[in-house]
Amino acid sequence: MPSILTVRLTKEEEGILSKRSKQAGMKKATFVRKLIRQEEIVTGADLLAWAERHAGDQRLRITPRK
Repeated sequence: MPSILTVRLTKEEEGILSKRSKQAGMKKATFVRKLIRQEEIVTGADLLAWAERHAGDQRLRITPRK
């Protein structure tokens, strides 16, 4: 079952996201999904590399869906 990724943004980051998503002509959530999917994760090694780059980022929280 897929997980939910929660990202906490500062007011400045929220503004940047709003501006970039409007320029791309899409909603913020759609724009974020597009950014996340740009980096393809196929193997477990790909996932470990992604997790290592983002480890310790306090803005990210991943919770399982019920």
